[in-house]
Amino acid sequence: MPGHTPTDLSRLRTALTVFFALDGFIFAGWVVRIPDIKEQTNASATTLGLALLGVSAGAVVTMILTGRLCRRYGNHQVTVVCAVLLCLSVALPPLTHSALALGAVLLVFGSAYGGINVAFNSAAVDLVHTLRRPIMPSFHAAFSLGGMAGAGLGALVAGALTPTRHLLGLTALGLLVTAFTGRVLLRVPPPSPPQDTTPQASPRAHRPGAGTRPLVLTFGLIALCTAYGEGALADWSALHLKQDLDVTAGTAAAGYSCFALAMTVGRLTGTRLLERLGQTRTLVAGGTTAAIGMLLGALAPALWIALLGFVITGLGLANLFPVAIERAGTLAGPDGVAIASTLGYGGMLLGPPAIGFMADWFSLPVALTSVAVLAATAAAIALLTHRATHH
Repeated sequence: MPGHTPTDLSRLRTALTVFFALDGFIFAGWVVRIPDIKEQTNASATTLGLALLGVSAGAVVTMILTGRLCRRYGNHQVTVVCAVLLCLSVALPPLTHSALALGAVLLVFGSAYGGINVAFNSAAVDLVHTLRRPIMPSFHAAFSLGGMAGAGLGALVAGALTPTRHLLGLTALGLLVTAFTGRVLLRVPPPSPPQDTTPQASPRAHRPGAGTRPLVLTFGLIALCTAYGEGALADWSALHLKQDLDVTAGTAAAGYSCFALAMTVGRLTGTRLLERLGQTRTLVAGGTTAAIGMLLGALAPALWIALLGFVITGLGLANLFPVAIERAGTLAGPDGVAIASTLGYGGMLLGPPAIGFMADWFSLPVALTSVAVLAATAAAIALLTHRATHH
């Protein structure tokens, strides 16, 4: 590990963990205020939906560009700049008074969100290779914990603070955290991956070539299948429990909480799982587990079975996205992370509307089984890719 003491690497790991958590915290803080901002802008459900597309559009466009920016200026620098933009732009939505203005500021917010996701995942991939330990899930666990904390805080202050004060508070806190933590990223240069031929640290790790592109896209597809499930459960699990199992709104909200908590636990234990099973077996086992869990969650006749299904789904999906992003980054550096993240994010966007259409055609429980189908598809892709690359 030339030029890097164990202390440097430990400080880098801590700094990146903080940025992952901050990203989840800020994003969740914005999400819990969407109903208030809908009221403030007098937006209908349709115009709000179009305005919210600003986040997605901004994220997807920027993710593609960020790979290049990271190669040119460095992952650490881009992470810090995007963190500052994310913290500043989260304060903008409450200042708007029309759906059009809201869409415009969400384009900026989405750009910062997409940019930081590619930059810190790329920085994390470098660190994983240098440490020679599969610690990628721990960073994504920090994102999940940050999201849970942001949503919890949002629920607590919703009655006491206006959206403007709440989100301005997030800006101040976020900039403070970025000022302290960003100094570590800017002072400690990115570690160079060890130049050897082990599967963990491929020497071609940072030059995307024609040969690696199909493999990167394959891992991007695994990310898409996983994120589809995450998006679907976030938007539809409560409605499914309320409408199909006839429970109260409060109890229905527990469905997504069970899923999110299980996903966080799965990620916190992900490093140990990867060390024991390796990447391919983790992907296959995770996809299979999630498929079984989602069939239970979607088709269960009783609440406790549905909740158990959501927990099993969360544990199954937990490490698929981090492993897919890390493999894409190993193959093609920041460009690989950008491609896989864009496909993954696409899955998260595709999930909720696709489930909505299928629910209209068939029923919501049947529509939710599509999450199980895609989780099983992710497992199959991982198995076939492993066989193709080892023959």
